[in-house]
Amino acid sequence: MRRDGGGCVLVLLAIVLISYLSVSNAQVGLPKTGLVRQFYKKNDTCADVEEFIKHQVKLFWTKDRSITPKLLRLVYSDCFVTGCDASILLDKPDNPEKKAPQNIGLGGFVFIDQIKKVVESRCPGVVSCADILMLAARDAVHLAGAPSYPVLTGRRDGLQSSAASVDLPSPSISFDDALSLFESKGLNVLDMVTLLGAHTMGSTRCRYILDRLYNFNGSKKPDPSMDKTLLDELRNKCPPKTRKGQTDPLVFINKNSGTKYTFNNSYYSHVLNKQAVLGIDQLLLSTEDSTDITQEFADGFEDFRRSWAFSMNKMGSIGVLTGTKGEIRRNCRLTNADNPIQ
Repeated sequence: MRRDGGGCVLVLLAIVLISYLSVSNAQVGLPKTGLVRQFYKKNDTCADVEEFIKHQVKLFWTKDRSITPKLLRLVYSDCFVTGCDASILLDKPDNPEKKAPQNIGLGGFVFIDQIKKVVESRCPGVVSCADILMLAARDAVHLAGAPSYPVLTGRRDGLQSSAASVDLPSPSISFDDALSLFESKGLNVLDMVTLLGAHTMGSTRCRYILDRLYNFNGSKKPDPSMDKTLLDELRNKCPPKTRKGQTDPLVFINKNSGTKYTFNNSYYSHVLNKQAVLGIDQLLLSTEDSTDITQEFADGFEDFRRSWAFSMNKMGSIGVLTGTKGEIRRNCRLTNADNPIQ
């Protein structure tokens, strides 16, 4: 993914592609998966489903803005294991994906249940939980401050959930390992830098950053790439060990967003200023390509949001089930075999 010469060619290319996508039904630059825009309207099965979902998201977001990072994390956790098939929502088997160690703290399940209930009451048996999740995440990000964008639909739901032993990488993963993971899913360095922009909002547990604060790479010293002021702030919130009965504290990944849960490009400025909370975020300055993209996104929200729309659709194409594969669940937590019609 190297470039020759100046200019952030990768970002500019993505901008051109998503600009074309925004005025066309063509899946420009996206994997050929069978997903299309407004699938349910074109198939005359649930023409207004996107409006139904948008209305429910707005009602919920007005009460709890943290739904935006929760939904984004659900999408990531779903797509990066067995693909975007809503397997993350399943309660069975006894050890489902949602119980994997790196998925501890996932939220948003009750909200997806509510949307599914509303959609089923209007269009029974036709709209997948996988599409509901992708559309709800898009609408929540829009309410948090990003312009809306088209989401390709037509996914069907998976028939099983991977065991909880199938885990996602730690926030302390190396840059090379993180990029290899993204590339194994058909994504590239531009997609990785873009999608990590989800960390512009939300929070993390202290346990995920203790190594950076106290014992970076086994050195018994803090990560030298972390800004000293940020280091002091985080050490104040995250002691090396929690006392008996004390819960693992939460810290905001982007203090500019905080409890407002706003979606903007300030995350990239923090990375450039060595103020990233998570180790993987600070590693965006590891290569020339990732540094250039980070700089361009820090300089302009418009570039970031266009690349975001494109990369979210690319991620949303990972391992999708279409046609006669999978099923349309009646309940997002259970396959239809586990939830027979009474």
